Amino acid sequence: MEKSCVLRIAMVINEELLAARKKVAERRPKFIRQESWRYDRLAENWRKPKGKDNKMRKQKAGWPDIVKVGYRGPKVARGLHPSGYTDNLVHNVAELAKLDPKKDAARLGHTVGKRKRIEMIAKATEIGIKVLNAGNLAPKKEEKVEKE
Repeated sequence: MEKSCVLRIAMVINEELLAARKKVAERRPKFIRQESWRYDRLAENWRKPKGKDNKMRKQKAGWPDIVKVGYRGPKVARGLHPSGYTDNLVHNVAELAKLDPKKDAARLGHTVGKRKRIEMIAKATEIGIKVLNAGNLAPKKEEKVEKE
């Protein structure tokens, strides 16, 4: 039980930044499309209200909140993956070598083929960089099972 707790703590970095981002996100309203509650054909996903006499655009009382810059999260926590690492898009081994294993994680570009992908994942594990979208190409961790 103790080992799993240690692994969980070791895997997440920048916990205080993620906590600050989560605290702001909890207070942020759920932005919905104007009158999506009225018509089934309108999905709830956000669309900016643009009408001339639009009550929501004018921010009248009793209407849902609109997206504004003040609802943004903390600047230092933007661009962080939920694991706490900064998300970096890489396309080759040279770009991978520029990353810092302590704070950066790699996301392999979708145009990278399987052969290069395997090569890049091997290099990343060698230098200790976390790969966010390794998929089933990630090396399996061999666990020793002790019989008691």
